[in-house]
Amino acid sequence: MMRSSAEPLQSRLLSRIAWLLWAIVLGLLMAFCFFASSFCITLLLAAFLAILVDPAVSHLERWHIPRSASAGIIIVAGVLSFCFLTYASYNRISDIAETMPQYADRIRDVIRPFNQKIARVQETAGSLNPEASAKKVAEVKIKEPPSWPSYIIRGVGPVWGAIIIIGVVPFLMFFNLIGKEQMNQRLKSSLGTIIDVPQFIARVTNMVRGFAAGNLVIGSAMAAATVLVLLALKIPGAVILGVVSGFLNLIPFLGVILAVLVPCAAALLQFNTAGPLAIILITVVCLHIISANLLIPKIIGSRVSIGPVAATAGILFWGWLWGVMGILLAVPLTALIKIVADCHPSLIHVSNLLAESPRPVPSFIDSSRDPIYKTIPFTRKGFSARVRP
Repeated sequence: MMRSSAEPLQSRLLSRIAWLLWAIVLGLLMAFCFFASSFCITLLLAAFLAILVDPAVSHLERWHIPRSASAGIIIVAGVLSFCFLTYASYNRISDIAETMPQYADRIRDVIRPFNQKIARVQETAGSLNPEASAKKVAEVKIKEPPSWPSYIIRGVGPVWGAIIIIGVVPFLMFFNLIGKEQMNQRLKSSLGTIIDVPQFIARVTNMVRGFAAGNLVIGSAMAAATVLVLLALKIPGAVILGVVSGFLNLIPFLGVILAVLVPCAAALLQFNTAGPLAIILITVVCLHIISANLLIPKIIGSRVSIGPVAATAGILFWGWLWGVMGILLAVPLTALIKIVADCHPSLIHVSNLLAESPRPVPSFIDSSRDPIYKTIPFTRKGFSARVRP
């Protein structure tokens, strides 16, 4: 009797120790991701981009081009394309910087009537209470530097940190592409007894490519609609402005604001009325609502297999951890965590928290009570069962 009563107590104690150890491991992992953000972001970007360009490398291999040469060709072409886009964007930004005084004058002209109305309201309020206006003391305000630049560069550090990331990512992509088979063999040798490694790699690959393809389709659709509206308004540079606005609209939270500001800034120099600005605002906001509530759940949600609440929570968490880079990588990272949770039945509760439609939890899932159970490799929708050997 004493032994039977001591066993549940010992089991609960071991369970609490295990939870404590898991909490410590997660805390250390989060601290590492925060303080070594540049390292983590570089590895993730290189891995995701290598997954995206791997079909092009495989296609060149079919033409009897060695894999190392194929990977080099694809990466060099990508780097040259990135340099060309950066140069074109720099020229465009330089042109905008030169016209900033005109933008400032136009903005002053637009808001002058509102400032005059606010001044009249203040004068009226002062005339109603002259004693308060007489006792008014001049206040000294200390302007604090804006905090948004630090939020934008969080995760990549200062400019030199971003340059290092951009310079290192192509090399890591190259090594990932040419060492694809060796990496698969290492994963099989280390994790092959726990999970179905080929199935895990296939799910991660499909998730990353599906996420990128879905964003490309939705961004292209929104860019086309924005371009048509800007062409109808006869705004110069409508194609470039529409494409930039359409793809900026994909960024969660901040995207709709940036997508509105880009075409509206060009419209300020051309129109003296608020009608075209209202049309642009309504167009961009409507496109954002349609994409966020209809297109993204249908096209991207089905590929990443995470629920909208989990996606939003992931965007908030990764945005807090890594700033704008975290927001951009939040959805695939959250989906990656779900895939990892799908690998082992003991993590089914974590998987259900992230899933769009949770799965039922079997009553025989607790491996600590019966350690001789073994896990059958999980299927495409998750694990299948546990059986005795």
